[in-house]
Amino acid sequence: MLFNSFQFLLFFPTVTILYFLLPHRFRWQLLLLASCLFYMAFIPWYIVILIITILIDYFAGLWLEIPGISARKKRVVLAISIVSTCLVLFVFKYFNFFNTNFAAIAQLLHWNYSIGALKIILPIGLSFHTFQSLSYVVEVYRGNQNAERHFGIYALYVMFYPQLVAGPIERPQNLLHQFYAKHIFEYQRVTDGLKLMAWGLFKKVVIADRLAIAVNQVYGSPRDYTGWPLIVATVFFAFQIYCDFSGYSDIAIGAAQVMGFRLMDNFNRPYFSKSIAEFWKRWHISLSTWFRDYLYIPLGGSRTKTWRWQFNLFITFLVSGFWHGANWTYVIWGGINGFYLICSLWTKNFRQSFCHTVGLDRFPTFHKYLRIGITFSLVCIAWIFFRANTISDAWYVLTHLFQGLHRGFKPIGMHKIMGKGFGIDELIIALVAIMAMEFIHGIQRHRGVRHMLSERPDWIRWLVYFGLIISIALFGIFGTQQFIYFQF
Repeated sequence: MLFNSFQFLLFFPTVTILYFLLPHRFRWQLLLLASCLFYMAFIPWYIVILIITILIDYFAGLWLEIPGISARKKRVVLAISIVSTCLVLFVFKYFNFFNTNFAAIAQLLHWNYSIGALKIILPIGLSFHTFQSLSYVVEVYRGNQNAERHFGIYALYVMFYPQLVAGPIERPQNLLHQFYAKHIFEYQRVTDGLKLMAWGLFKKVVIADRLAIAVNQVYGSPRDYTGWPLIVATVFFAFQIYCDFSGYSDIAIGAAQVMGFRLMDNFNRPYFSKSIAEFWKRWHISLSTWFRDYLYIPLGGSRTKTWRWQFNLFITFLVSGFWHGANWTYVIWGGINGFYLICSLWTKNFRQSFCHTVGLDRFPTFHKYLRIGITFSLVCIAWIFFRANTISDAWYVLTHLFQGLHRGFKPIGMHKIMGKGFGIDELIIALVAIMAMEFIHGIQRHRGVRHMLSERPDWIRWLVYFGLIISIALFGIFGTQQFIYFQF
């Protein structure tokens, strides 16, 4: 079920009203049933795969707390749980990728390779709830979390519908205990959650889905374009993917907040980052911290030799790229970001010396925005590989970004974009919406907008609320366009 669908418009208030009407002891059952229905709205029988993952890690958690179990047996149980859970992910997400590459190698070496591809569809959000399930087992193994005895509550931890298919990827320490807490109806909390949901919907349907028209046009056939159209589409995609994914996170966090649950923040104005390292502390925070805690640190993190530290960084980003999709473009995207971070370590002293020599440190505001611009440009270059359908397409875009720019903005292929569902009106709406969003992001440097509004007179607050709702109604694109991260 999509957050931007008519189904969810009926589903959410119905579940929420019933949640507050039911006695506390029945609420987990309602949420679990609602989460099952939410997930089954996509492909019903795929819920069996989710149940299998839940059963594996639920019993693994119990086995890890068997009295007197040895450390060796704990490691065996942990390994079995991780391998079993990841095997499900491998079959549905990665088998065809490896199979295709093995077949290509076999053909090159003239070997007989007859294994065919699996004709299956990737379950929605499989990578997300797999990682959330794995975090539970690892935390129980480490002794940071007691095994959950209540099977229904544990199933709800994995299946909680607001963040089931695209995160945030929660930790058991943050979420599990909340299902036992009794949440009462609090006007301020409920309205704050609804405001966040409306803001997320605005980013999705007004900005992301509008920009998608131009982005899909260019990246669908990139060789029809050179220069400005490629630059515009790449920058548009940077905002599209941010508004699409952060919009989903806002709706998820807001929906949970309405019922009294606190989910972790997933984005923190990432395009205001002054370095790539800072960007990854602000972008998809739940995934970045997951890889930090369960891959980067176990590999040794930064508490090792310099070359090993840099190797750990690079491997973590390669795996992160592969997590996003079974395609070499995602692996390269992860590798590029890992390379950025390593280069920043290599050049740190040089950059500091250069800034001091040319006097940039005497103009801190200018230096700050220069760093933001450079970081955003580097992120956009990496996004090319994330968005392109093939490595060949990505390379074409990368090598033709600046071709023919001297001939001006309008003649070089822009007419091929304009008029195909993305006219001048769409461009103006998109740009105004992006500027409004970034203006609000700028305000949020110091204080949350929702809290600031709560201190303003009623007429100002309701004027803002109605403006947001009318903007969504008038300028939103409601074609039940899936969220980008559903494919991961």
